Amino acid sequence: MLQSGDIAPAFSLPDADMETFDLSSVRGRHHVVLYFYPRDNTPGCTLQAAEFSDHEDDFAREGCIVVGVSPDDCLTHAEFRDQHGLAVRLLSDTDTEVVRRYGVWCEKEVDGVTKMGVARTTFIIDKQGIIRHVLRDV
Repeated sequence: MLQSGDIAPAFSLPDADMETFDLSSVRGRHHVVLYFYPRDNTPGCTLQAAEFSDHEDDFAREGCIVVGVSPDDCLTHAEFRDQHGLAVRLLSDTDTEVVRRYGVWCEKEVDGVTKMGVARTTFIIDKQGIIRHVLRDV
């Protein structure tokens, strides 16, 4: 499990517009709030994305970008973004490679059924690519 002080694993994923976001490309230029969430259009995920979007200017003043990752595909992300007027960049990890690398793919119980899913987790990554804070069960 990743923790504060670890180097953030590098990755490249497509966003809602099917453009690639590469974490390495922002190193040295931006702090990153990297948040992992289970699914688009669920109440908790919608609230979380809306809150991040509402504070986009506050994050920008601190030299920080916000990026959300879930296993949903790019088209679902685009519909979710457009329906709720979201400003955060949403990345698609359909093969769950990145959620596994960050240690947020785990067993979850939903309605009495155990299945694999994303644990809502946020990583604060500094400009040098070091994880400074990990917020679990957000």
